[in-house]
Amino acid sequence: MFIIVDERDLVTNGYACRFGQEGVASTGFRPVQFKDWVASAGEGDVQAVEAFLIGECPQREEIPRIIRRRSQAPVIAMNDAPSLEQTLGLFSAGVDDVVRKPVHVREILARVHAIRRRAEARPDCAIAGGIQVFFNGGDPLVNGEALPLPRRERRILEYLLVNRGRRLTKAQIFNAVYGLFDDDVEENVIESHISKLRKKLRARLGYDPIDSQRFLGYLLAPQPAPGALTSNLRAAG
Repeated sequence: MFIIVDERDLVTNGYACRFGQEGVASTGFRPVQFKDWVASAGEGDVQAVEAFLIGECPQREEIPRIIRRRSQAPVIAMNDAPSLEQTLGLFSAGVDDVVRKPVHVREILARVHAIRRRAEARPDCAIAGGIQVFFNGGDPLVNGEALPLPRRERRILEYLLVNRGRRLTKAQIFNAVYGLFDDDVEENVIESHISKLRKKLRARLGYDPIDSQRFLGYLLAPQPAPGALTSNLRAAG
């Protein structure tokens, strides 16, 4: 999930569209809306943000300071025109990088990955049991073999694995994958995606790695012990 902050809807909508073409969820806020969201968003929603992009807005140096109170995700400022004084002020405020527009979203993605690598905030991949996911858009590996997944299912698996050990609500998953921040989500959409994902993972792993509780949400379950796995396979047969 990428968040774009700019006082111009044309900018936020334009970048959201371009990120969507690259298969990356994003959403745009005007500065006042963004400040309200940061103040009220749940911890899960904030942690789902992979990077913040700051465009033109009043008191722009205030935005990174607000972000840093709740998130260590990369913050990139986008300047319409070069200005040494403005660039130095943004770095002092806590941004990780400053770019000059126009800038392609692929360059932004590359810069975000570079920031993460330098800070060692998150590895290029994550592993849980027989599942390995990559954060560069590549297909996950399940028991050492690539498992091609539609983009939404892949993003759900990545989100579950990054948050392994935590039970996630349908709203959290929906918002992280679709780039929205709304409690009124289409639960049937998430249920459909996860149902298909569970079926594919079960076929590869021999067990269901996603624990589902109707009113509590989803949890990436630990790999069962060999004896329990054999019992599950016999019961399934």
